[in-house]
Amino acid sequence: MKVGALTISSTVVLFFFCTLLQPTVATSNRLDGNHLHRGFYNNICPQAENIVSKIVKKYVRRDLGIAAGLIRLHFHDCFVTGCDASILLDETPSGEEVEKASPANGKSLRGLEVIDEIKSKLEYKCPGIVSCADILAFAARDAAVYAGLLSYPVAAGRRDGRSSRAIETMILPRPSQSVDQLTELFARKGLSQDEMVVLSGAHSIGHAHCSTFHTRLYGPDPLQSQDPTLDPFYALFLKFQCPVWTIPEDGSLSKDKVPLDSISPTRLDNMYYVGLKEGKGLLTSDQALMNNTRTRDLVHLLAENPMLWSQKFGRAMGRLGRMDVLTGRQGEIRRQCRRVN
Repeated sequence: MKVGALTISSTVVLFFFCTLLQPTVATSNRLDGNHLHRGFYNNICPQAENIVSKIVKKYVRRDLGIAAGLIRLHFHDCFVTGCDASILLDETPSGEEVEKASPANGKSLRGLEVIDEIKSKLEYKCPGIVSCADILAFAARDAAVYAGLLSYPVAAGRRDGRSSRAIETMILPRPSQSVDQLTELFARKGLSQDEMVVLSGAHSIGHAHCSTFHTRLYGPDPLQSQDPTLDPFYALFLKFQCPVWTIPEDGSLSKDKVPLDSISPTRLDNMYYVGLKEGKGLLTSDQALMNNTRTRDLVHLLAENPMLWSQKFGRAMGRLGRMDVLTGRQGEIRRQCRRVN
């Protein structure tokens, strides 16, 4: 393009915008997310969010379980070492076992092929511009919307990390944890107890393997009675779906799965909280939200107001997406999400 007597190539223009919109950071420490902003790609890859949305929509239409998988991918990525797409790496230069190979993730991750297709399309349209970390954030939002949630804005500008260590996934919330344990975990990440309750509503869609909640049905000893906080008719249904002899004795994931939300398992909505009020929380950590005096009132409020939960969930996801991000010249923009450059 021409400016006065000067001719500026499109390459120079692109470099200018990339430099302008990715703030320089002198320190090597991670940031608090304040360097992210909405519309980050408006000038340097204006079709980025639209490409993500179209591909996510295609997959979710085929299988709603992909929506739950994409939301979980983003959460598990951010909660470990920050939103840096470390969960997507198959290997790293260090040779350590990566996050996706850990017991907390293992064979339960879904949606990886969606991210691969999005990245391939974006690299064709805007090579070296859109980070895998931002793709995860956009994809989680779009998956939530196509599953029934109100849309919410996603600030971008994250860069991708070069490290991924399975051992660091030990801090991920576990299905057997109490409210106090979960509150402490979320507090370490800068998230409040209320945000923990709100984000738990993602369990409105998706499935859980029988082995993740079988102790609520049978106890450590199959002869023991079931968890008294579990609705007895719901427990009977679960026992039919998850017979005790199908639970692996080695602690591995069982083959059989059941919906996390028994009321509206195909829609991301506040029925998860209605289920908790009825004693139909599938995981110990789910039902604990209703049984604890400090979180019970919020469960009631969210169960009665679907719009309120949807709004709060979008805001909480926005806060989650700013967790310990890399920006500026930190990290890199991966050419492929499964490996470092």
